Amino acid sequence: MMTFYMAPGSCSTGIHILLEELDVLFQVQIVNMPAGDHTKPAFLALNPKGSIPVLVREDGSVLSEFIAIAWWLALAYPRGRLLPDGADRQAEVLEVLSHCVGTIHQQGFTRLFVPERYLIRDEDLPVIEGQGKAIVAQGLTLMGKRLQGSDGGYLFGQFCIADAALFYLEFWADRLHLPMPPACRDHFTLMLTRPKVRQVLLEEGYRPAAENSSKYP
Repeated sequence: MMTFYMAPGSCSTGIHILLEELDVLFQVQIVNMPAGDHTKPAFLALNPKGSIPVLVREDGSVLSEFIAIAWWLALAYPRGRLLPDGADRQAEVLEVLSHCVGTIHQQGFTRLFVPERYLIRDEDLPVIEGQGKAIVAQGLTLMGKRLQGSDGGYLFGQFCIADAALFYLEFWADRLHLPMPPACRDHFTLMLTRPKVRQVLLEEGYRPAAENSSKYP
């Protein structure tokens, strides 16, 4: 059985969704980031980078980083159809994944969640947060334009690994009351209608409500 190391409400929620969508057998280990679980020797032995998500596969090999895990799941379980057909479209999925994780998340939201990483002086905090909001807004605008050019409400016409990445960003934006383009808001609402997405949010302690997506206890 695979073991999935995650933190509720984090980027690992996207991988959690993919695992449930595939109906694969796995067990969950919660990593309490505020308590410093990611810095303890046992976790660092699995992932010296001290980051989540982490997936320990059935053969005991360890895979970390959102993009790598999502890509492996799509290739290892082709029956789930988590990638569109053809090298060109798959490269586009990788492009979207890279922008969602590498830019909107790691450059934008990181400035909002942990601005101290970028601070030189305390008075720089508003500037850092402003930069984060600008990066998130620009990134979601690009995702909204892509959604407008696609059929079915998903980034590539049907649910794929890129939608799981965009969803966790939209989830964060919703929780922080950040503006989202209408197409992203529609995508967020569409994702909330998927049974596995609703299941994951409930398991992670949130109450999904597609009818009023900004309401979470």
